[in-house]
Amino acid sequence: MAQGTLSIRMDNTLKEQFHRMCEEFGMSVSTAVTLFAKACIRERRIPFEITADDDPFYSEENQRHIARAIANLEPGKGTIHELIEVDDDE
Repeated sequence: MAQGTLSIRMDNTLKEQFHRMCEEFGMSVSTAVTLFAKACIRERRIPFEITADDDPFYSEENQRHIARAIANLEPGKGTIHELIEVDDDE
């Protein structure tokens, strides 16, 4: 089977860490990337979950808290507070 070359750019630190990890597994970086590509083709997807940064706002716990707060506000159980403006120059 004919072989082609894939050239990618990545942070030098990440490259070295990945290279060392591949060596620990007893394989080359080329073999690891080939395994990744084969898994993508076989599964027709990226073979792992890709998520945004761990923003605590989107955590399940916080989303439940927000849903409870909204449920309490809808029947008028909320408390109205005055807006207090602060002058940052002082």
